[in-house]
Order: sequence, then C-alpha cells, then structure tokens
Amino acid sequence: MKIATWNVNSLSVRLGQVLDWLAAHPVDVLALQELKLTDDKFPLAALQEAGYHAVALGQKTYNGVALLARAPLREVQRNLPGFADAQARFIAATIDTEAGPLRLLNGYFVNGQAPGSEKFAYKMDWLQALHGYVQQELAQHPRLVLLGDFNIAPEDRDSYDAEGLRGSIHHTDEERAHFQALLALGLTDAFRLFEQPAKSFSWWDYRMLGFQKNRGLRIDHILVSSALRASVSACTIDRAPRKNPQPSDHAPVVVTL
Repeated sequence: MKIATWNVNSLSVRLGQVLDWLAAHPVDVLALQELKLTDDKFPLAALQEAGYHAVALGQKTYNGVALLARAPLREVQRNLPGFADAQARFIAATIDTEAGPLRLLNGYFVNGQAPGSEKFAYKMDWLQALHGYVQQELAQHPRLVLLGDFNIAPEDRDSYDAEGLRGSIHHTDEERAHFQALLALGLTDAFRLFEQPAKSFSWWDYRMLGFQKNRGLRIDHILVSSALRASVSACTIDRAPRKNPQPSDHAPVVVTL
C-alpha cells in the first residue's frame, strides 16, 4: 500500500499534473494541501474518472485540503474539532484495508510568518489543538497516519542552511518542540526510518534558483503510528514533479506499507 502527500499550490492550476502523477504512480491514498479553491470548484468528477474517491475542505484563494483514495472514505472530519478556525487546514477520514481500518489525518499546517507575530501565535495554538486531537484519535484508531505540509523543518539536516536560518520560521525551537511532541504520542517520521541522501528536501523557493541549487527544506512529512511502523518498507521524496513547467514549489512524499 502506498500513501502520498503533496502540497500542490493550487489544484486548479495543477490538476493536470496531479492526474498525470497519479497515472504514473497509482498510490492508494494522496493527501493534497493548498487547493486554493472553493468546494464547488473541486474537480471531483475528474478524480473519480481517475479511480479515486475524494473528500475536500476548500477555501477561496488560500489553503484547502483533500484526501483521495482508491477505497471509499468514511468518518470524515473537516477542521479540528473545538478549534474555531476560519482557515481550511485539516481533514481526516478512515478507509478500510485488508489489514483493518486506517485513519488518515491530513493537515496544511500554519506557516507562522515570523516568531513573535500574530500568525506565529496562531501556529502555536493550532499545533496545540492538533496535538490534542491526534492524541484522541490514536486512542480510537491505532492504525493512523498523520501527513501533510507541516511547515516545520524538524532537524538541522532538514534545512539547506541550518545555521543561517536558525531561529527563523520553520526552524524555531518552539515549532520543533511541537513536532517532537507529536512523535512522543507514539508517531514515527517514516522518512527517517531509512538511510536517506544528504540534503533531502521537499520544498524549494521559486526564487533565486532554489530548486536548481537545492536550497530547500524538508517540511512535508508522513508520521505513522506504532501499529504501522513495522510495516513501513520505504519512504521517498519524488523530486520529478518539481521539474515540471509551472510546478508546485513542493514535491510529493510517498510511504510504502
């Protein structure tokens, strides 16, 4: 079974790229972030024609998340319960597999702008709410995957310039502490279960030849619960779509169970 996450930075602009990627890489689940479209504009028919069930939470111009799956999606949760949020950032659903139900939690985590800003405070509050929800979900769903664009580089090796960017957004001690708190709930960073090439990143700035110079960050993650850890056989970043004309600034991350 293969599960992927991809911040597409506008599904309306990159629907063709998503469909082409799914045709070449027919994963069982694809979590999307930054749809940047309202629910009435979500391309459900095109995705169904490609063989996927889909649920989404959209928003005009900004944010937006979706889950695509070969199997029907049930028990759908849109946004974090108990956390008042005008932003469309989170969606969860369950699929049934041969090994049992699998709970999928897909988030477009808050960017946070800069430490000390109102948006950074919002990020901290959002992450705290997420932690509580994940804790509850793990108690009910031992087979669980939390994935998406975390907007956190959890370790120095996840940044092209760890020293120069130390303390800046994506690199702060506060953000990294929240990431570690998620792991402490019993989750594992699937990518780090394996030896990986140095300077493995999932996002590159459009500016200053960021991709060409590999000036990137690893901020897109797939965390698996302890019940799934032993079944993880691979986790990779597919850099190829970043080479497309008009690409997203993120690349897909894929875990194999």
